[in-house]
Amino acid sequence: MSRNHHRRDSHPRNRYLSGNFAPVTEEVTAYDLPVTGRIPAHLDGRYLRNGPNPLGIEDPAAHLWTLGAGMVHGVRIRDGRAEWYRNRWVRSGAVADRLGEPRRGTPVDERLDISPNVQVAALAGRTYALIEGGIRPYELTYELDTVGPCGLGATPEGYSANAHSILDPHTRELHSLAFRYGSEHVQHIVMDATGTVRRSTLIPVPGNPYMHDFALTERYVVLYDTPVVFSAAHLATGVPFTWDDRRAARVGVMPREGGEVRWFELAPHLVGHTLNAHERTADSLVVDVIRHPEGMDLRDIGASRPTLDRWTMDLAAGTAKEERLDDRIQEFPRLNPAHTGRPYRYGYAAAVELYAPPTGPEDDRPDEGFSNALLKHDLARGTVEAHEFGRDGAVGEGVFVAAESPTAEDDGY
Repeated sequence: MSRNHHRRDSHPRNRYLSGNFAPVTEEVTAYDLPVTGRIPAHLDGRYLRNGPNPLGIEDPAAHLWTLGAGMVHGVRIRDGRAEWYRNRWVRSGAVADRLGEPRRGTPVDERLDISPNVQVAALAGRTYALIEGGIRPYELTYELDTVGPCGLGATPEGYSANAHSILDPHTRELHSLAFRYGSEHVQHIVMDATGTVRRSTLIPVPGNPYMHDFALTERYVVLYDTPVVFSAAHLATGVPFTWDDRRAARVGVMPREGGEVRWFELAPHLVGHTLNAHERTADSLVVDVIRHPEGMDLRDIGASRPTLDRWTMDLAAGTAKEERLDDRIQEFPRLNPAHTGRPYRYGYAAAVELYAPPTGPEDDRPDEGFSNALLKHDLARGTVEAHEFGRDGAVGEGVFVAAESPTAEDDGY
């Protein structure tokens, strides 16, 4: 994705409507894409990403980056070629109406028929766009057209697959920690390789915390309970959450098969996303996360200063240790997926650069956003390598693909 540092749209006071954050205004289909350099011949599949992309802006000053209909982008790679690129809005009822198209399928609840804009996942040969808060996933075709709302991970209690779902590469199970706005419970849902729900566990979490992500280890599910909670009073603001200073932050550890959750209290924070978690010993867990600081602005998460932190839970002693792995501002961590939930050495994240919002068209400062650096963490050595992509580059969430015959954890692309 290119980025023009000097671009100025007609909304100069909202950094999320210009530069790399500017919404895409049309759907494109392109074939036989030009390639700079060489695509490894063994790469075979689609690179997909999902994110909020509004169809129109009613009030630029009030626009929030995290809102907007989901748009899935994809590049099909095979035999050293980039065969096609597509970008498609996920057609919820409102999106289909706005585009003047027939609606796809029938939602379970019209009030929660929202275009999923957080995650895109593949399971059992099907493609799904996911969101959170009790909103159903949407199924997409292989070419990213919308099939309709679906029941992926649906349970009798009314929950369904939630972003961010995690695929266990060893069992081929898809795990989801589903929360619903206004509920005092979350549900851990496990789907087998066919998409069938194998088991589900209802977990009480008083206060309805915002549980955007979670973690897996070989034997445990790790939950994040923070001071950020659902607030019906804030619905009109577009961000139905508030920071509750009276609420502690804690991390919970529950056996994968269900059972009692053990909670460990931590300093106040909000978890952005999980890098990975694993069991260091039979009684010790390590969880590496992107941690947003106490008191962050929930309406402008992009202006936060998230860091890579590590929590170590001693199950025998009942204690938790917190430490900073890297204080560089970063988000959207990933790893070699073969090591999900297992011991690992390398992690990757997008470096973030912060700028004050422009004050007018004459202000020539670049927009806030992800910088042009991808960070590679060597957690064994405690070192960080930054790969710069140049002035007109912008880095988002990286995806690791192993080499054809890998000889090391970081042998890949």
